[in-house]
Amino acid sequence: MEKSKTSNRYSPEMRARAVRMVLEHQGSYEKQSAAVAAIAPKIGCIPETLRVWVRQAEKDSGARDGATSVERDKIKELEREVKQLRQANEILRKASAYFAQAELDRPFKP
Repeated sequence: MEKSKTSNRYSPEMRARAVRMVLEHQGSYEKQSAAVAAIAPKIGCIPETLRVWVRQAEKDSGARDGATSVERDKIKELEREVKQLRQANEILRKASAYFAQAELDRPFKP
């Protein structure tokens, strides 16, 4: 399974803690974006990264519309499978054409 660049740099525990901090403290700010902007430097990431984490956590919890992490992983897996199947079909199509041509080129034996 592929991993994004952020998952290598930040542990899942750290990401969950950061998201929890935003969700717990967003009431102290005028907007959620202000909470994200205030908390991101404290955990050592840029606000956009933290915003993406928060949005995905909201999707996972059902608070926001969109694909959950599990659904996104399944979609990626299915897309990889489709790509592999298309490659296999292309190989089989070329092999079939090659062998059909070889059959036509063979001398006729009465």
